[in-house]
Amino acid sequence: MANTDVKIWIWITGGRLFKAISNPATKTIVVYDEKDNVLLKRSGLSIPQMKKIEIIFSLYGARRMDSNKQPFTYL
Repeated sequence: MANTDVKIWIWITGGRLFKAISNPATKTIVVYDEKDNVLLKRSGLSIPQMKKIEIIFSLYGARRMDSNKQPFTYL
């Protein structure tokens, strides 16, 4: 069964595409580059920490993907 709480974020910085997946069930946030290389992985986060990171994503221009989209099918 798929976790519906997973959020996918995308943004462009310096001409490069970045993607992030936040999963509250596993308390992790993973950031990928345009070639799906893992740039950053944080686990063991609390829910307030995850929400704060998601707010920072949106402040830097990240867009949240709709919950009915499959991961990375928008590329």
